[in-house]
Amino acid sequence: MTEQPEGIRLQKVLAQAGVGSRRACEILMERGRVSVNGEVVTQMGRRVDPRTDVIHVDGKRIPPASDSVYLVLNKPRGVVSTMSDEQGRTDLSEYVADRPERLFHVGRLDTDTSGLLLLTNDGEFANRMAHPSYEITKTYVAEVEGQVARGLGRTLRDGIELDDGPVRVDRFVVKQTAADRSIVELDLHVGRNRIVRRMLDAVGHPVVRLTRTGFGGIHLGGMKPGDLRELTSEELGVLLDSVAM
Repeated sequence: MTEQPEGIRLQKVLAQAGVGSRRACEILMERGRVSVNGEVVTQMGRRVDPRTDVIHVDGKRIPPASDSVYLVLNKPRGVVSTMSDEQGRTDLSEYVADRPERLFHVGRLDTDTSGLLLLTNDGEFANRMAHPSYEITKTYVAEVEGQVARGLGRTLRDGIELDDGPVRVDRFVVKQTAADRSIVELDLHVGRNRIVRRMLDAVGHPVVRLTRTGFGGIHLGGMKPGDLRELTSEELGVLLDSVAM
């Protein structure tokens, strides 16, 4: 009996991941548009292990077919970031009650903060996405008290000192300003407790309303509060690359 080579043919893995028909995937390989673990592969007989090999097409990561689920929720304000709340408050379970998987959230949002929250049943993915060493960028839009001065962005980019250490933003933009209210957008990659609220309060602009609109390159777009959707293959690929999975 002839021993079968280990792994699955690359074009079959690509087809199963939804890249195209097997013939279309072979054409992509012939044209040098497919890489495995950083090496361009044009050989039709190449076999891979989709669980461990990192595959890209035109530089975009191709996640393998998987039983894991990866969801985006636009968490409404007032919802607790837990799957079960002992105090009976509205929690995340209300938005995934019809799903069979045992889901958990990636990181968390304060109860009074709305916006983008990732949900998954992939424990390794969740742990890496939440780990500070990967420095995942988060984007927030905040309505704050007062008129924001022109130089505040530079101050926050340079960094300020809080009780638990220094913090700085990666990007800061004033979207609107009036005498008593301003709307600002900022990027940062730290995940300390209530960090955005504490930072803006420290510079004299307490937060009135806060929404996380982006997480690691994933954006809410037109999602309304309470909306739930699956990550696209391209979005998942970006996140897998960002945490070296």
